[in-house]
Amino acid sequence: MKRIKKYFYFLIPYTLCLIPYTLSAQDDNMYVPHPLKLSPKSSELGIFLGGSYYTGDLNPSGHLNRFTRPAAGALYRVNFNPRFSAKAIGSFGMIEGDDAYSLNEAHRNRNLSFKSKIMEFAVEAEFNFLPYTTGSKKSAITTPYVFAGMAVYHFSPQGYYQGRWYNLQPIGTEGQGSTFSGEKSYSLTQFSIPFGVGMKVNTAKRIGINFEWGLRKTFTDYIDDVSGKYVDPLLIESEKGPVAAALSDKSKEAGNNAGKQRGNSYTKDWYSFVGVIITFKLKNNLDECDVPH
Repeated sequence: MKRIKKYFYFLIPYTLCLIPYTLSAQDDNMYVPHPLKLSPKSSELGIFLGGSYYTGDLNPSGHLNRFTRPAAGALYRVNFNPRFSAKAIGSFGMIEGDDAYSLNEAHRNRNLSFKSKIMEFAVEAEFNFLPYTTGSKKSAITTPYVFAGMAVYHFSPQGYYQGRWYNLQPIGTEGQGSTFSGEKSYSLTQFSIPFGVGMKVNTAKRIGINFEWGLRKTFTDYIDDVSGKYVDPLLIESEKGPVAAALSDKSKEAGNNAGKQRGNSYTKDWYSFVGVIITFKLKNNLDECDVPH
């Protein structure tokens, strides 16, 4: 993980500066500089307001449903030409899921639920389908766009029991981090791949409005703390206490469920941000961005 983080932070300036200009040579008036000396044309500051949600074991197919919660963020965008941009964006939201609202009777009997804050920093490249420049009368008034990039995010699932919320990762509800299981505790800080679609709209001289929906491909199945099989609650209680044992198995069916399937470990969890971005175009003309050697 430390090695991955090292590469991630090293790649940030490259992502911001190395946009493939050769792909946009279709713009006749655009000058294509040396690939390692790009010339950003303008920059923008903006805010994001909208919602966040997740899809996983406790919300397997729901997009923009009852589990969508408020989210917000701030961003800095660099516009390299009317087709290509890059942005760095920090976002904060809440995600949750609950078996009580499932259409699947087995899931309702499982009776698990969770909530989590989610904090993300992402670097993304954008492609506008129409030539677009915020505040320009020569630009298209509106354009659809797509984006993709890389992100680091932090989450911390919590479970509800007898009037209190408990952090689930330290408990090891599926035996993670215990002496009787070979499973390690999952990391609360991980990487994801953000991608999505949006619509940019010119509204004023230096103000733009974007409508954006972004999905996040993750590499964990524990955003909701549900993935594998039940473990013996007596073993959990012996190491973590009775509350930990109760949170590991809240099923409505009597008996010991040890060894039975608790979640679907064959699919990873996803999370998403959707909402409105309001940007303000800065006056400065950006100089060439030299990539460090």
